[in-house]
Amino acid sequence: MKCRRCGGRAVLELRRHNTAFCADDFLAFFRNQVHETIRRWGMLTRDEPVLVAVSGGKDSLALWDVLLEAGYATTGLYIDLGIFDYSRESKARCQAFAAGRGARLLVVSVADEVGAGIPQVKAVTRRPTCSACGLSKRYIMNRAALDHGFAVVATGHNLDDEAATLFGSTLRWDESSLARQTPVLAATHPKLVRRVKPLFRLSERETAAYAFLRGIDYIVEECPFAKGATSIAHKEVLNRLEDVSPGAKASFLLNYLERARPRFQAGDPVELRECARCGQTTTGEVCAFCKLADQVRRSGAAAVAAAVEAEADDAALRGLASDVGAASEIHAS
Repeated sequence: MKCRRCGGRAVLELRRHNTAFCADDFLAFFRNQVHETIRRWGMLTRDEPVLVAVSGGKDSLALWDVLLEAGYATTGLYIDLGIFDYSRESKARCQAFAAGRGARLLVVSVADEVGAGIPQVKAVTRRPTCSACGLSKRYIMNRAALDHGFAVVATGHNLDDEAATLFGSTLRWDESSLARQTPVLAATHPKLVRRVKPLFRLSERETAAYAFLRGIDYIVEECPFAKGATSIAHKEVLNRLEDVSPGAKASFLLNYLERARPRFQAGDPVELRECARCGQTTTGEVCAFCKLADQVRRSGAAAVAAAVEAEADDAALRGLASDVGAASEIHAS
């Protein structure tokens, strides 16, 4: 298989584009896709600082790498979720990436903001893990941007992420979620910053290839709480569709954004006000994040400590089960 551009040996075939690239030409293709997305959607300007939300995974670090190379004034933001070894290892990847490039990295701990890490929040509030995590990340991203003078936050959501979200919202006909699905979330209140997704046209496979070819050290493991998540099931369905019809994900998402999304934006705008506690935006008197923090505080230190111990034991058991399974596979082979 030959590179479509230079005729050299291709290292990656992109079936949805009916093409293949060598390493250098693929890197150029990837960067061009990001820059064209930024230009076409008016995501960033050269004279504004950008806060890049990084998780230690391939997508967010690949995005930060492209923006740094292009000369954007970026700062990374890592949100420490307190998920045991997973958070420690992902934070270390972000710190090493920033140090190797002389870039600034902000670290904010959920435990410092809400009184406990995500596993303990789940245990003491009985709230679904992904719900508490998503709420905390959105709140901290926005507040950190405001506190440090950033007008825009860039996240590493890729094509697979966005197509799976759209698929789930469509299955439920969740009109409010469909109206909000866009690669650029405008700042509709003085206490909100703009959020952009420069990788939304690039697949997970493409970002993984970029990170590998660039030698980016990223955390490969999924969040331990992601197992059984509906979003993963949606991705698997879309992957099967993509196998038999290359380009299906991009067609689904891009055609929605162009043709269907305007129909879901015709509803009455939501009235936002400032939270009486923290001053961030909310539709009520007190924002959801402050209510979550109240729940954790009311549970008391003893309950949080017990939750920490229980979750740590569960994590150890999951690790042991994984080790036993791996050993079994080795012996079987």
